[in-house]
Amino acid sequence: MVAFGKKLRESQIPEWREHYINYKLMKKKVNRYTQQIEIGTQNDYYVLRDFSRLLDIQIEKIVLFLLEQQGLLAMRLSSLGKEQDALSQQLTETKVVELQEQYRAAGLDLLRLLAFVDTNAIGLRKILKKFDKRIGYKFTDYYVKTRANHPHSQLKQVFKQVGIVAVAGAIFRNLADLEDHKGSYISIYDQLDHSYQDPVIDSIKAALNRLSNSTNFLQFLGKHAMLLEDGLSDPAENSVDEKYHFMSLILNLVNTFLYMVNTYIIVPTADNYTMSLGAAATVCGIVIGAMPVAQVFSSVYFSSWSNRSYMQPLVFSSIILVVGNTLYALAYDLKSITILLIGRLFCGLGSARAVNRRYITDCVPKRLRMQASAGFVSASALGMACGPALACVFQRNFKISSVTFNEDTLPGWAMALAWLIFLVWLCICFKEPLSFTPSEANTGKTVKLILENGCTQPLLLNKNAKQECADQECDGNKDDDDDNDDEYSKKNRKPVNSIISAYQLLTPSVKVQLFVYFMLKYAMEIVLAESSIITGYYFVWSTTNVAVFLACLGLTVLPVSIIVGNYLSNLFEERQLLLASEIMVCIGIILSFHTLIPYSVPQYVCSALITFVSAEILEGVNLSLLSRVMSSRLSSGTFNGGLLSTEAGTIARVIADGTITLSGYLGESKLLNVTLLPSLFICVYAIIATCFTYNSLY
Repeated sequence: MVAFGKKLRESQIPEWREHYINYKLMKKKVNRYTQQIEIGTQNDYYVLRDFSRLLDIQIEKIVLFLLEQQGLLAMRLSSLGKEQDALSQQLTETKVVELQEQYRAAGLDLLRLLAFVDTNAIGLRKILKKFDKRIGYKFTDYYVKTRANHPHSQLKQVFKQVGIVAVAGAIFRNLADLEDHKGSYISIYDQLDHSYQDPVIDSIKAALNRLSNSTNFLQFLGKHAMLLEDGLSDPAENSVDEKYHFMSLILNLVNTFLYMVNTYIIVPTADNYTMSLGAAATVCGIVIGAMPVAQVFSSVYFSSWSNRSYMQPLVFSSIILVVGNTLYALAYDLKSITILLIGRLFCGLGSARAVNRRYITDCVPKRLRMQASAGFVSASALGMACGPALACVFQRNFKISSVTFNEDTLPGWAMALAWLIFLVWLCICFKEPLSFTPSEANTGKTVKLILENGCTQPLLLNKNAKQECADQECDGNKDDDDDNDDEYSKKNRKPVNSIISAYQLLTPSVKVQLFVYFMLKYAMEIVLAESSIITGYYFVWSTTNVAVFLACLGLTVLPVSIIVGNYLSNLFEERQLLLASEIMVCIGIILSFHTLIPYSVPQYVCSALITFVSAEILEGVNLSLLSRVMSSRLSSGTFNGGLLSTEAGTIARVIADGTITLSGYLGESKLLNVTLLPSLFICVYAIIATCFTYNSLY
């Protein structure tokens, strides 16, 4: 694995190298601070002040060079504009092409400048995260709060590029003007969606989006997949192309779809099924929750298994799901609630979502990874909607020999058949990647390189920080990299392979974001899992009514993602959307309570819709922020960030389903309010925790 400092230098434009952030110098300072604090030779106040001053100098150097280059580009474009205006009445085809090439050349230089800003932004985020991790302070929170909101903030110049956007706009407008110079020109401001297309323009737009965190529908949807990407260039991408197999990707997406159908197809009928076996309706919480209970364990062994193979775990998963669904269906004739629960446990043990996610990370080329990630999330959302909808179709009651087929057992039989067909398709069409080494491929490809660990050898401190910055070229361009100078550092750059090691890498920001993910999954599960009981008790809804309601909730995922991805995410920062979504989830929960007034269908539907939709928005934003603040060592290996987020969400579902069953002992009349109280408490706590770490989500 290439050290981050070395990779950062490799991504730099050689003639601009002295103007980049001196990551190596600041990493040495952090290591030195660590030693000084451990032996007690330096106090906290000095460390915070000294590092803030050093960081201020680095940012000022970046910003001044950035403004200088923006000015040069602006002068160049101004000169081209004057030449274009002077020839406006006599533009020949040759002159038009010549001017277009000059604007494109300016666009290529703008791309270089955008790459400069992007590399420095990544370096700043990395060193801030490293400082928090090594020193143990909330330095990022302090630094961002004092610098980013100051009227003379230079930090904003690195992350919010008004000047660069203006330069880009001048290039876009003039290229479009030259293309339509014969009189058919339509302003790019009036026809934004149909503006002139050009490879240089497309590249600039992509770079601006990357820098400003603006996004679109596919990107926002893809964030739900929790696939960690490296912000720097990837030299090993060609090896991934050799592993890519389209049909294998489709099979992974179908597996994702079928599993989500399998999860939610029983929700409308679970209470009736448990009652038919002599148990209380609220025992459906255990029946629904049995699947995520097993998934807590299956996610770990499937994640580990995917280090060696993709096909083997998928085949095993399909066999287990055929068995599990068959047991679930047979429980009716066997009159056994135990068989019912064992069947659902088997279904949970067959959860291969970790494999599906790893396949996209390891084997899909980067140019297609966003579409594949969006496909992964779309398949999940579609399965979530189709599951309850299929319950409407299974309103039948007949027997074949001694086997009963009705609304309770048909979901099990249908899913067993679906998994059997999928198993045959898998065995025929799936192609195991050549030279299968997923963990190595992932390490060289998508892993954010390690910052949390570095050398700890004594380093001399200069008294004057500016002098240190003046000496940076001599110090920062050595061939040897202190990221690689000892075995301890090499060892600690490897992906973690134990839950304890993974936990030790969780900073306060990561813990809060994992808790937010826990909260939103808990709130969603309460809404979904108890829907059949609540609507049956208050409104006497039939299975069909419940199924249609749940299907409609599931179908909101894609339109909501379009709205947020195309509009809201481009108007607000992700942390702003995060906090607003949490507040909306809280409002939805509060509106759900049954107070003194009679409980009505509009109240229930509106409150459930607010809670569910807000949680959907929250999930995409939360996982995007989580991937940004999470340690690089958690982007690969068995205990990766995707697994941790999956475990957090799965445990939330288990606890929510258990809460429903336990609350059932108090009676169905109290079930709604009793289950909503923990949701409200968890949501309020998540909002408070987010406020405390808000500035670290920069």
